This record gives sequence, C-alpha cells and structure tokens, in this order.
Amino acid sequence: MGFSAVARVTDESWTACAVHDRVSFGLDAGGQLDLRTTLCFESRAARQPIVVDDFEMHPLYRNHHTPRLYGLRSYISVPIVLPDGSYFGNLCAIDSQPASVANSRTLAIFESFASLIAAQLANDRATQGVYAALSQEREVAKLREQFIAVLGHDLRNPLSAISYAAQSLIAQSSEPLSMKAGQRIQSAVQRMSRLIEDVMDFARGRLGAGMSVSMREEADLTSPLRAVIAELAETHRPREVLEEIHIAGPIRCDVIRLQQLVSNLLGNAIAYGDVDTPIVVRAHSSHGQLMITVTNGGTPIAPENLKRIFEPYWRPAQRSSVGGLGLGLYICHEIVKAHGGTLEVRSTNEAGTCFTARLPLR
Repeated sequence: MGFSAVARVTDESWTACAVHDRVSFGLDAGGQLDLRTTLCFESRAARQPIVVDDFEMHPLYRNHHTPRLYGLRSYISVPIVLPDGSYFGNLCAIDSQPASVANSRTLAIFESFASLIAAQLANDRATQGVYAALSQEREVAKLREQFIAVLGHDLRNPLSAISYAAQSLIAQSSEPLSMKAGQRIQSAVQRMSRLIEDVMDFARGRLGAGMSVSMREEADLTSPLRAVIAELAETHRPREVLEEIHIAGPIRCDVIRLQQLVSNLLGNAIAYGDVDTPIVVRAHSSHGQLMITVTNGGTPIAPENLKRIFEPYWRPAQRSSVGGLGLGLYICHEIVKAHGGTLEVRSTNEAGTCFTARLPLR
C-alpha cells in the first residue's frame, strides 16, 4: 500500500499521528483531514474494520465519495480500541491501485498491530499518570517541608521568651515550689528546642541544602564529647553510661554536629536499651579515621527494621509510644554523611545493639 497511517479519530477530527508515505500523498504527522471525507468516520461509528480490494468492484463503496475524492482503489482501516474500551482511532492504509487486502490473513495482521498500538498507548498514558502523580506528590512534599522549616523558625522567638521567663522565675523566687516549676519549664523548653532543631535539620536536608556543617581543626574533641555524655548521664540517673575516648591530635570536623551525633545516639540507647545493662560510648582515632560507637543491651532490632532505621519519622511499631519525632537517627546519618563518613548498625542478642560512625580524618 502506498500510504499508511495511525490516525487519532474523534467525533470531530481526523489527525495523523504517524505516517508512512511512499506515494507523496502529502500528509505528514500532525496533519488533519476532514473527518467526514474519510471512511474512518464510518469505521468508528460501527467499531468495525473496513476492507476493500478495489472500490470500483465493491458493491457497497464503489460510489462512495471517499475513493472519488482521494483517488483510491484499495483501502483497509482497523479500529484502535484501548484496553479500557475507549476508542483512540484507526490504523489504515490506502493505495491508488487495487490490492489484495480483503482476506483473513491481512486483516489479522492489521488487527494485531492495532492491538499492539492500543496496548502501547495505554501504557504511555499510565506512565504519564504515574509521572504526574509523582510530580504532584513531590511538590506537596516540598511545600510541606517548607512549611515545617518556616514553622520551626517562627517557634524560636516565643520559645526564647518562655525560656527567659523560666530563668527569671528560678533566679528571683525563694520558694522551692516556684523554683521547681521554673526548672520544669526550663527543662521542657530545652526539649522543645532540641525537637525544633531536629525539624529544622530535617527540613534543610530535604529541601536540597543538605546537612550544614562548619568544618575546622579542633585541637580538643575529647572534652566536648565527654561534656555531652556527662550531661545525658546526669539527666538519666541511675542509668549507667561508660565512656572510652582516645582521640589523638587535631581533628577537622564540626564539633557541634559531632556533639549532636553523640547526643542523639546516646539518647536512642537510653530510650531503647536494657535499663540493667551499661551503655558504652567509645571514640578513637586511628588508621586515618575517627570511629565513634554507642552500644547498648536489650532486645535486638529485627533484621527487617534495620533496613529502615535511618528513615525520617520512622520507628518500629512496638516502640511508637516513645517520645520524639523519629528524626534522631536520620539526623545522625546526615551528620556523618556531611563529614564524608558512614553510619551503620549491628544488633544481636549476644553483642547488643551497636551504632558505628566512621569519619575520615582530613
């Protein structure tokens, strides 16, 4: 056949989507024909193929306006119907000479191609729908994270006012009950501040800025780490926290972030570890890396949960009642990543649960 096309056929239009023209018919992809000058109009109405070997010999179509208008002798047109039953258009071929197309073999070939085209169109539409939904979800997530970032920022000012009022209450009151109330308020403010910082760190990371670090040479990293450990150990007495810190020489790092790393890992061990087993915090530098580990006893983490433990807002279902936002370990992972290192976890009945951060010495 001299000319063939995949056509989009609607109630009002005939549009060529793809063409193969060997006879200079003059219609390119995107070109249109008056729908009522084509036999596709009738094929669409009947949802049936139209096949003609020679219009001059055909009892039904020999006087039809379409072959006279376009100078046709042979013709085949097969509907393209999508899997959901909607009509897309037609796969058709024409020629100015008679051809043997009105046979079961040729018709079966055209119908097979029409089915393949329909399946591909349906797949493309489904893919486009997935992409559109994904794009919309990403936009919603971005707006959500922007909202979280703005909210976290705006909460700082009223929280500072509450902290100042609590400090004044503690300093100016001589009554034990008032001082105790001020201390409780101050403790709550500190907890809220940590939660806000976690949310801000999460939002910055998710919005593309990544975890911010301020790298510089620290001559003494031991004292800042010990200060964080001592603060948490004092707050959670009588939990036993042991430390083994051996860091030689200056370390290039963000000391505030490493304090946050140790604080989050130790806080996680306190929250989930066995209360009768000491928590051990180790930090040492050797072989070109700084290694920090936090180990606690207790029920091991299930293998399926280990794969998700660094995801934001996630915690095992049986531990959902523990306070916090579920961002601590995610932020630990981002801090280590920002230092060019790795964070991993191992958990067994025999050795307990151990988080290990390895940071390159630079």
